[in-house]
Amino acid sequence: MQANTVINQTTGTVSQTQTQELPFTLQDVKAAIPAECFEPSIFKSLSYFFLDVGIIAGLYAIAYNLDSWFFFPIFWVMQGTMFWALFVVGHDCGHGSFSKLKWLNNLIGHLSHIPILVPYHGWRISHRTHHGNTGNLDTDESWYPVSEEKYNRMPWYEKLFRFYLPLLAYPLYLFKRSPDRAGSHFLPSSPLFRPSEKWDIVTSSVLWVMMVGFLGVLTYQFGWVFLVKYYLVPYIIFVMWLDLVTFLHHTEDDIPWYRGEDWYFLKGALSTIDRDYGFINPIHHNIGTHVAHHIFLNMPHYHLKTATEAIKPLLGDYYRSSNEPILKSFIRSYVSCHFVPNAGSKVYYESPWKPKSK
Repeated sequence: MQANTVINQTTGTVSQTQTQELPFTLQDVKAAIPAECFEPSIFKSLSYFFLDVGIIAGLYAIAYNLDSWFFFPIFWVMQGTMFWALFVVGHDCGHGSFSKLKWLNNLIGHLSHIPILVPYHGWRISHRTHHGNTGNLDTDESWYPVSEEKYNRMPWYEKLFRFYLPLLAYPLYLFKRSPDRAGSHFLPSSPLFRPSEKWDIVTSSVLWVMMVGFLGVLTYQFGWVFLVKYYLVPYIIFVMWLDLVTFLHHTEDDIPWYRGEDWYFLKGALSTIDRDYGFINPIHHNIGTHVAHHIFLNMPHYHLKTATEAIKPLLGDYYRSSNEPILKSFIRSYVSCHFVPNAGSKVYYESPWKPKSK
C-alpha cells in the first residue's frame, strides 16, 4: 500500500490516506536528495534577483540610448526573456523557496511580479492550488485537460485562446481562470481564495492597478509608441514564454491524468516532464527542471538539477524528460493534446485531428 499524500493548503504539510500505487513513497524520494538541497540561501536568492534586475536595467539603457529600430527587435526578445526570468524569481518567492523569511518572500515576490503585471498573491495562491492537485482532472488549476464532452461544447472564443492561441492565454487566465473554473485573481471574493487571504489579494490587486496607472502616465507623457517600444512588446514576449513553458510542463500525449480516488499527490506530481531549453536554461533559472520541483515545491531553483540527478535512479521509468527541440515539442503537443476521455482514470490526451486511446 502506498501513502496517499495531500498538501495541506494552509500549512504546507502533508496528510496521508491509503491507496495502492507507486513502488516508492514521498519519504523515499526525499531521502534520496542531499539535505542541503532544501536549504535556501538568502545571498544566492537575492543575487539572482539583482542579476535579473541589473540585466533588465542595462537592456533599457542600451535601447534608450541607441533608439534604433534595427536594435528594437533584439531588445524585445531579450527583454521579454528577462521579464520571464524575473517571473521565475517571484515564483520561488511564492513557494517560500526564495528564503525562510515570509516578509522577504512577499517583498521580492511583489518587486518581481508587479512590474510585469502579475498580481503576486493572487497568482501565488492559485499556483499553490495547482501544485497541491497536479495531475488531478477534477481539481488541478493550470493547463489541465478538458473532457471530450466539454471540448465539444466549448464556445469558439474559449477554444481560440485555449487551443489555437495558447501562447497568449495568460492575461485572460488572470481575469477569468480556465474552463469550468470560476473566479478572478484580482477579487478577494473569488473561490480561489479563503476569507483569511482577503488582504493579501487586496494588496496585490492595488499594486497591480498602480502599475497599470504608472504605465498610463508614461503613455500620456511620451506617447503610445514609447509604451509599445519599451514595455508592451517585451510584455507580450514574456507572456509567450510563460505560456510556452507552463504548457510544456504538463502537456504531452504520454503523460497520464487521474480522476477521483485514483489520484494522490506523488503520482500526480510525476505527471510532468523535464525539458531542455538549451542556452536558455540558466537564463530562466532551470525552470524546465520540473519533476523535482513538483515533488518538493519548497526547493530553491538552484538546487533542482542536483536533486533531479539524485532521484532519477529511484524514480526509474516514472521520471520523464525530453531533449527534443522545444519548438518541435510544442507543435506536437499543440496538434495532439486537446481533450481526454469523458470517463475513466489514468487517461491521456487525445485530439480531434489525431485520436488516440491507451
